[in-house]
Amino acid sequence: MKMRRLLSALYIAVFTIVLLNAGQVFAENVKPVENQYVCMVNDTVMDKTQIPVEVEGKTYYGCCMGCVQGLKSEADLRTAKDPVTGNPVDKATAVIGVGQGGIALYFESQETFNTFFKQTK
Repeated sequence: MKMRRLLSALYIAVFTIVLLNAGQVFAENVKPVENQYVCMVNDTVMDKTQIPVEVEGKTYYGCCMGCVQGLKSEADLRTAKDPVTGNPVDKATAVIGVGQGGIALYFESQETFNTFFKQTK
């Protein structure tokens, strides 16, 4: 599981760098998405509702039983960083946007989602 966390962190870091340099083309493609369509382990938006995972009164979503187990047992899989503020965000309560390639972006509020969209234009 530590290797999975390391790979997830590396993936997010690389994606964030790409995201910050993507400019208007990416911003024009960012759309809000409902959280039940996101596998919150691999941060990918799917075309169908994912498996709900209840943890401490909050609902997260995973695409398979491995993701379900990860969300239950690894707290770091349930959080992300807001690309605008860098603050930690609980994926269950985040405003989620989907960008190119179906990648999920987690925002702490609608305000930071809107700011992100404006900054990358």
